[in-house]
Amino acid sequence: MKLVTTAEMRELDRRAIEEVGIPSLVLMENAGRTTYAILRREFPELAGPVAILAGRGNNGGDGLVVARYLAQSGIPVAVFLTAARDQVRGDARTNLEITARLGIEVIEVKEEKDLNPLAHRLAKSALMVDALLGTGLNSEVRGLMAGVIEEINRLRPPVLAVDIPSGLCADTGQPLGAAVKAQVTVTYGWPKIGQILPPGRDYTGRLWQVDISIPPALAENVAGALTEAAEMRALLPPRSFASNKGTYGHLVVLAGSEGKTGAAALTSEGALRTGAGLVTLGIAASLNDILEVKITEAMTLPLPEAAGARALGMQALEPLQNFLEDKTAAALGPGLGTHPETRELVRHLAQDLPLPLVIDADGLNALAGHPDLLKTAAGPRLLTPHPGEMARFLGTTVPQVQSDRLKTAREAARQTGAVMVLKGARTVVADPEGRVSINSTGNPALASGGTGDVLTGLIGGFLAQKLSPWDAARLGVYLHGLAADYWAAAHSSRGLIAADLLRVFPEVLHEFIQGHIPLTEEGICYKRVIS
Repeated sequence: MKLVTTAEMRELDRRAIEEVGIPSLVLMENAGRTTYAILRREFPELAGPVAILAGRGNNGGDGLVVARYLAQSGIPVAVFLTAARDQVRGDARTNLEITARLGIEVIEVKEEKDLNPLAHRLAKSALMVDALLGTGLNSEVRGLMAGVIEEINRLRPPVLAVDIPSGLCADTGQPLGAAVKAQVTVTYGWPKIGQILPPGRDYTGRLWQVDISIPPALAENVAGALTEAAEMRALLPPRSFASNKGTYGHLVVLAGSEGKTGAAALTSEGALRTGAGLVTLGIAASLNDILEVKITEAMTLPLPEAAGARALGMQALEPLQNFLEDKTAAALGPGLGTHPETRELVRHLAQDLPLPLVIDADGLNALAGHPDLLKTAAGPRLLTPHPGEMARFLGTTVPQVQSDRLKTAREAARQTGAVMVLKGARTVVADPEGRVSINSTGNPALASGGTGDVLTGLIGGFLAQKLSPWDAARLGVYLHGLAADYWAAAHSSRGLIAADLLRVFPEVLHEFIQGHIPLTEEGICYKRVIS
């Protein structure tokens, strides 16, 4: 499903009006009418009164259309306009005049002294409709509008937001000073990225996407998307009856060091669970006996160690290069350690290995501060940082990464020429061409050590089966989250360990292919399309 930025939605509106010839007043009418339809579905017992909080722009105009439909259905409604009537322009002005002619109460809220009477009226409302500010907001909410939003959030009646909760940044999901916390949001045309990313999801509540007659073809070149089951199902590598283990690739995993052998095992087993034909784990020689006992189906390759450490060293480079010549893909980094020799080995492999390579954890830490190193890499690269690793990699801070996850992932992909997987709630996948995908699966159960190692294995397994880095990343992330959703549906969002993902993965794949799988509430992105 397409996801749009503020600028993209503005352009789609413009093209629908100017190129297709759909009058803007028709778009506003469609927006208000469909919002009213959702309102009645969400609140079927609603008897009123309803408070419409309207700004002076088009978002307020949408709210005025909702007020008209409510009044015509016999539900008591009042409009609280946060401007003088003569400040309202364009289509919103047209709908304000219609509202007045129908005898619907319109109360101006123009000064801070009006807040107390407003709060008194809002407290008596059965529902508040937030139509104050639209998606074009690009500065912090202050003054009177901040006061109105504070009153909305303080009071108990449920809130339905028109297009987007007022004060929420449509591009980042961050509140701009103050933002309405809605129980339901009805968004027009396509969901906005900020409604999907945290913390915007918590402000948005249940999200309904409605068609207001903007032709879908206009959005063909929109770069953002939310992963959907049907698209991900189509990416699964086919399994031919006349096939063998050589058909599905050979992944080489370079992972593990003293105290971190579990990461190497989880990555290797994750790759095997995807259907990769062969997996070989390259491990420091002194740890080989441990891994040969710990993992059964993956092969091991003992390699020279760094001086004084049970971790891969630079002397491993030449035997690795020879071993990798006829292999399909590689995964590098989980539990690898931070010995200087190990870091040097990582940099050589990251730049010179001609195979598709997924890099995670200590592999990323070895590349921190050197994003340009990957620009000249000999093969495709795919990086899977969590916010802390991304901050170290780019030389910034975690709050800066989290303040605009989409922009961060896109910029990192552009700088490195690699597909970038920025992990976290609503994992973001970005590629150097500007495409971005936001994952729709996963829940807090994944906040457990080792789950990221499993993800590296899943992505590496799909790379070995010849999926492109873009497809391998999206499919791996989606199924990783889906496995956690499946597990949490039977248990809870607490107590999952990484090995649980491996145990349920075959059943998850089966249920996923069949098209039915239980999800936790955390794992669902609420979305409906109403024509």
